[in-house]
Amino acid sequence: MPRSKIAGIGMYVPEKVVTNNELKQYMDTDDQWIQERTGIQERHYAHRTEETTTTMAVEAASIAIKRAGISAADIDFIVFATLSPDYYFPGCGVLLQRAMKMKEIGALDVRNQCSGFLYALSVADQFIKTGMYKNILVVGSEKHSFGLDFTTRGRNISVIFGDGAGAVVLQATENEQSGILSTHLHSDGESAEILAMYNPGTHANHWAEKNYAAFDEAEIGQMFMSHTMIDQAQNFPFMDGQSVFKKAVVKFPEVIMEALYKNGYNPSDINLLIPHQANLRISQFVQQKLKLRDDQVYNNIQHYGNTTAASVPIALCEAWQKGMIKEGDLVCLAAFGSGFTWASALLKW
Repeated sequence: MPRSKIAGIGMYVPEKVVTNNELKQYMDTDDQWIQERTGIQERHYAHRTEETTTTMAVEAASIAIKRAGISAADIDFIVFATLSPDYYFPGCGVLLQRAMKMKEIGALDVRNQCSGFLYALSVADQFIKTGMYKNILVVGSEKHSFGLDFTTRGRNISVIFGDGAGAVVLQATENEQSGILSTHLHSDGESAEILAMYNPGTHANHWAEKNYAAFDEAEIGQMFMSHTMIDQAQNFPFMDGQSVFKKAVVKFPEVIMEALYKNGYNPSDINLLIPHQANLRISQFVQQKLKLRDDQVYNNIQHYGNTTAASVPIALCEAWQKGMIKEGDLVCLAAFGSGFTWASALLKW
């Protein structure tokens, strides 16, 4: 059975850069407050109307396809990961297929939030291995800036996120010394509500007693989006940051070690670890726990913020562009996020 390899990689971030101090005009915060908690210095925001999750994906995908030495017409399957789609439905996969004038190929949308790209990569890896598809486009793209609470009430979340997209083209390789060695996927929904965006959704009846005491009986069970939700700021993401941190610093190292042990490696063998860019403090904790050197871990959250499903491919692309990944290198990708879901992939470049 052939392995799959990354044949081309691309990234795109919007031109607009928003610094920590620029957020002061919207909320009670400053550069020191944000950097101490997250390590973030700045992030990129998409143009309000001209840039979407799909248009950013097109930019990243075009670069990846060109670097793979193929054309959009050669792509025979799309796996698109995002938590911020252009529409509630349909998903961004078909919008990308249309925008890039591809053939009538399959398009799969993945909703695994911060772990989305690695879940998408794992799905694509299986299709390549079985020979079902030859050129699969795997995308992670996010436009967070349109749906954040830019007030002091929402600062714990709003200062973290940024916009951007990353993409890879996956192909088969007969070279046993390169490609994706393994992928590892996990989930635990026990604490799903501590990092979630509840609305809009179809859960009103189920969560009414706990979360929606303000609604009258006529609204419960019938609403998808209401004035009450908007007035009470219930249409923004919610996060219990401390609880998420505690879970992440356990599951991140676990899933990294799972990938290494599966393939007979130790942490010292890693040439580059690219973790999901959730919080610089989490990455630093994982690095310390695995006893990795600074040159073995790549972080860029300082300049992009948390771009959820796009963060791993953006960081992977940027590290490769800087010459930090060379042929034969052992590269580990890992992510943890809402759900909870977590995942890893081990690659021989």
